[in-house]
Amino acid sequence: MESSVLQQMLFEQIKKNLAPHISLVDEIAEVLSISNDSAYRRIRGEKHLAFEELQKLAHHYRLSLDAMLNLQTDSAVFHGSYITRQNFDFATYLKDMLRQIQHVNSFEKKDFFYEAKDVPPFYYFQFPELAAFKYFFWMKTILQYPEYSKSFYEPETVSKDIIETGKKIIETYCAVPSVEFWSVETVNITLRQIDFYKESGVFRKKEHVQLLYDQFLALIEHVEKQAETGAKFLADKTPESSATPFKLFYNEVMLGHNIILAITGESKIVFLIHGTLNYLITTDARFCNYTYETMQNLMRKSVLISGTGEKERSKFFNILKNKIMEKRESISVAL
Repeated sequence: MESSVLQQMLFEQIKKNLAPHISLVDEIAEVLSISNDSAYRRIRGEKHLAFEELQKLAHHYRLSLDAMLNLQTDSAVFHGSYITRQNFDFATYLKDMLRQIQHVNSFEKKDFFYEAKDVPPFYYFQFPELAAFKYFFWMKTILQYPEYSKSFYEPETVSKDIIETGKKIIETYCAVPSVEFWSVETVNITLRQIDFYKESGVFRKKEHVQLLYDQFLALIEHVEKQAETGAKFLADKTPESSATPFKLFYNEVMLGHNIILAITGESKIVFLIHGTLNYLITTDARFCNYTYETMQNLMRKSVLISGTGEKERSKFFNILKNKIMEKRESISVAL
């Protein structure tokens, strides 16, 4: 294939990953520090890209040279950062999460597919004390911040700025049509985290633990309402006729990851969540298409419990709610 054709294909791929309101010419001119006229000539294939320009495009758009040159290899390029207590700022982390979701929401054609080994973090932001607990657990136990080593959980741990960013995240997530896959194990991670702190003496007040269980129960009941209506809406609101479509599938055995596939126009993005807080991102077409087919297969092997399937839906959510209520009822009086 001629290099000019490959070059045009490259720019077509870049354009697919841009939000609809962004001009490809303006983008390329800015990234390569050239005029708009020079950018047009490169996009049309009239002028070949220099190797240094290929490097700039690869770095800026997180593309592999294999993909840029249309080489068929078994490699796929991911990007992301590895979080440590030396480099982590939770406010910045949430703003980046918000930016990613806003990018998906900027497309007319958009969808989220979420395989949820753990409850999707977006939901926690509607329940402040529960969100504060998750933040505290990440700081104290996952990242092991020294200043948290001897701290006790307090519901006021999270700043108002972080809470506000969290609200924007869930509001934006509610605007994107979604398919979520849950199992009866999906609530277990949070329940085990609460158990761990109960046993470690991190809670000073019994009421704090009770409130966490109450809010976790309210979260699950909210997701159940979304499943019942087949629509996404905020916990303190009621679904409108124009509410965003929501599908929830129950899977008994196949959920082993927290993984998100986002549809953005004619392109796809995969987010692989690992190490609790880290996530890797790729737009590699082969990997994203493979993940999409995996999600379609997962759908076929799961039970749809949103909109229809009232009996299965009630059975599923009763299991989740009973798990939480059993934990609440077992709180030691001496705590």
